[in-house]
Amino acid sequence: MYKFAVRYIKNTFYPITVPDTITLEDGQMVIVRTEKGEEALKVFTVNTEIAKKWQESAPEPLPVIRVLSQRDLQTLDEIKREEVTSFFKCQELIKQHGLVMNLVQCRITFDRKKITFYYTAPERVDFRALLKDLTQVFTRVRIDLRHIGVRDETSILDGVGLCGRPFCCSSFLRKFATINLKLAKDQGMPIAPGKISGTCGRLLCCLTYEYSNYIDAAKGMPPVGSSVMTPEGLGKVCYLQFLSGKVAVKTEDGKVKEFLKGDIEMVDADVNVEIDIQSLNTSYGEEDDLSIDIKQLEDDKNSSTGNI
Repeated sequence: MYKFAVRYIKNTFYPITVPDTITLEDGQMVIVRTEKGEEALKVFTVNTEIAKKWQESAPEPLPVIRVLSQRDLQTLDEIKREEVTSFFKCQELIKQHGLVMNLVQCRITFDRKKITFYYTAPERVDFRALLKDLTQVFTRVRIDLRHIGVRDETSILDGVGLCGRPFCCSSFLRKFATINLKLAKDQGMPIAPGKISGTCGRLLCCLTYEYSNYIDAAKGMPPVGSSVMTPEGLGKVCYLQFLSGKVAVKTEDGKVKEFLKGDIEMVDADVNVEIDIQSLNTSYGEEDDLSIDIKQLEDDKNSSTGNI
């Protein structure tokens, strides 16, 4: 059973193998060997829940080389500064070549044998000339230009979402589910960019979390715009409160009232009541950009690549 782990790509916990000559404690910094090279990562004690899960299937363990010394910690600080200067050097070269690509992040392995530049781009980029210039600037190091999606970009940069919690994609979410506007509409959410999209500019990942509950709650609900008979007369359905099981109905006297779905009945009648379904489904706040095409919020080929 693994006692220690490190957080690596997208904050995923990976078990580590520790030589008998090394004694570890929670919170220490160690150098581990990864597929990218030697990297400095923080050690965490494996809790019982993760230990149980790893008994069934654990990620490939990463071997520990050594605990960081004081000199190693200074080297790590130097590398972090180099990543910043390298980022701006690469960004300047991108501008000089007139390439349509957005540089996201620069990472240098602890052994300084590999430098990775992550970028997003709307289309395929021919960066051969850029790579030639980069090899002249960064000598004796392997250069990796890695195209990622906008969802991947958000996941590696970290941040806080609309809910006030860390991004799902950079904390626990491992795979991006396909998300479309139907998910928001079926849950009765306002179809406004500022309400249903995340920092990545795509629909919120959390729209999928409770979708099945809404589908179950919607059973027996009359469609919006349908004619119904209520305890207070005929009317048309304006909107639905799925989780509370209530239906808002505009009656013939022009008033909007809520009724339990069991207290109303759909009827085949022409009710003289007008409701603006379009305005009910679209609710823009002052912060929303009316020029945004709502369909742009849905996933496309540049949303995520998993190329981290």
